[in-house]
Amino acid sequence: MSALLNIDNLHAGIDGKPILNGLSLSIRPGEVHAIMGPNGSGKSTLSYVLSGKDGYEVSGGDMMFEGQSLADMAPEERAIAGLFLAFQYPLEIPGVTNMTFLKTSLNAILRGRGEDEMDAASFLRLAREKSRALGMNDEMLKRQLNVGFSGGEKKRNEILQMVMLEPKLAILDETDSGLDIDALKTVAEGVNALRAPDRGMLVITHYQRLLDFIKPDVVHVMAAGRIVKSGGAELALELEKSGYAEYVGETVNA
Repeated sequence: MSALLNIDNLHAGIDGKPILNGLSLSIRPGEVHAIMGPNGSGKSTLSYVLSGKDGYEVSGGDMMFEGQSLADMAPEERAIAGLFLAFQYPLEIPGVTNMTFLKTSLNAILRGRGEDEMDAASFLRLAREKSRALGMNDEMLKRQLNVGFSGGEKKRNEILQMVMLEPKLAILDETDSGLDIDALKTVAEGVNALRAPDRGMLVITHYQRLLDFIKPDVVHVMAAGRIVKSGGAELALELEKSGYAEYVGETVNA
């Protein structure tokens, strides 16, 4: 089976500072991969580079998504192709309601794929169905995007965006950050509901607790901007016990 995402010897950074230093990773359809690692290892940078966030520069290597180079695609083209990023710190957008943001995003992707846009009634039914499954009421859909939301509400909101857009590859950047156990379970249920044979997921986290609810097929340890160890779900348990001390001293090969 060919890879959904194939990263080969990726080098990238920001403001002239190298952060990713020869990172390689391959995700096949249907797989859930988890990346764990100490602060400063480049985990969030990887998610930003894949999504095309402004300011990050790729200086070497390849990022292929379904056989197409991500480096050749604008951020909106990556979204249309099926790539989704759930941010560690979701943005607040005053003046734009949740409902408007979701409908605009979904229809923009449908247009980009040459498909018919969703009419208002059909969209409303779908949004209510998906939001209730995540413990979100209609009032949250009417509120301004993430404005005044708690940390858990913001994360639920991002998972709602993900289940509405149904991406081919979902990247979750520390989605468990700031969540209590009930919110963590709700978010994980939303993520697990999207697991499918043709969809891949990349879960970035500091802690093993999220992986109690989202079972990964492969766990990677990241340090100094590259993958330094990979294994099964048991690797996350080992990291929970031993921490990252043995990886903090990892250096980039000359």
